[in-house]
Amino acid sequence: MKIRNHLITRHKTLPALALLFLLAACETKNDYDASGNFEADEVIVSAQQTGQLLAFSVQEGAELKEGEKVGQIDVKIPELQKQQTEASIAALKQKTGSSKDQTEVALKQLAVQESQLAQQMRERKRTENLVKADAATQKQLDDMDAAIDQMQKQIGVTRQQIKLYNYNAATQNRGILSEQSPLSVAAKQYQEQINRGQIINPLTGLVLTRYALKGEMTATGKPLYKIANMDTLTLKAYITGDKLAQIKTGQKVTVRIDAGEKKYKSYSGQIYWISAKAEFTPKTIQTKNERANLVYAMKVRVRNDGFLKIGMYGEVVLF
Repeated sequence: MKIRNHLITRHKTLPALALLFLLAACETKNDYDASGNFEADEVIVSAQQTGQLLAFSVQEGAELKEGEKVGQIDVKIPELQKQQTEASIAALKQKTGSSKDQTEVALKQLAVQESQLAQQMRERKRTENLVKADAATQKQLDDMDAAIDQMQKQIGVTRQQIKLYNYNAATQNRGILSEQSPLSVAAKQYQEQINRGQIINPLTGLVLTRYALKGEMTATGKPLYKIANMDTLTLKAYITGDKLAQIKTGQKVTVRIDAGEKKYKSYSGQIYWISAKAEFTPKTIQTKNERANLVYAMKVRVRNDGFLKIGMYGEVVLF
């Protein structure tokens, strides 16, 4: 009788155990639609000038503002080159001549000649009247005409000299000042090299890695530090093909991260990129369907509250 009761009890226990295993399997079943890791747009800031790092205040983990000066490269050589070029420009200006003095003398001479011509014209008029009254000879009138003609020629020569003075000065100055243009361009180039000696942070963000130290020699293009804007991160997640029809760009989704044992912290995210090609599932990614070999990558933009980190694992829930 005891044996029979034991068999009945065992028979009733087996279905209960099976139900417990089934419930446990349901609890451990993945309840997300895609998973991946958080990324950020990382920028490597490089030197734009060759020289010694006279100052460099960048520290890993520091928050930097856009436009903030974080270092200075030695630019003594381009500074001296600029000074030399500016001195050459100043010397050119001193070489330029002016026709002012010569022109003033010629103008005074012209005024005297014109005054003399006017006087001669009055004398000719008087002599002409005397000739009509037989008080003067024709020869006197002819001499007067010759003198007037000579004075008119002298005035013409003086006026020509004034034009020549102005022309020669302008021509000489053009030749001298033509050298100024390339020197001015060279001065601007040296100033640009001086400006590039300042290390200006290009964006607001967190310093991830520092590659140089104060006092080191650097060269154009050599990396100095890596920075990323951490205000908004990107979750690059992978979704299986059977879920692809359920997503689109601009779609709002729920993103969650681990927040302790069997707990999650949720964020609102937006899909802004979906790959057009399938790829093999990365080894670090888990999917609902473990048999899925091909997945599609997508990127979800998530506003960071300070808890999200680059490389952190995250999950996407569509509904």
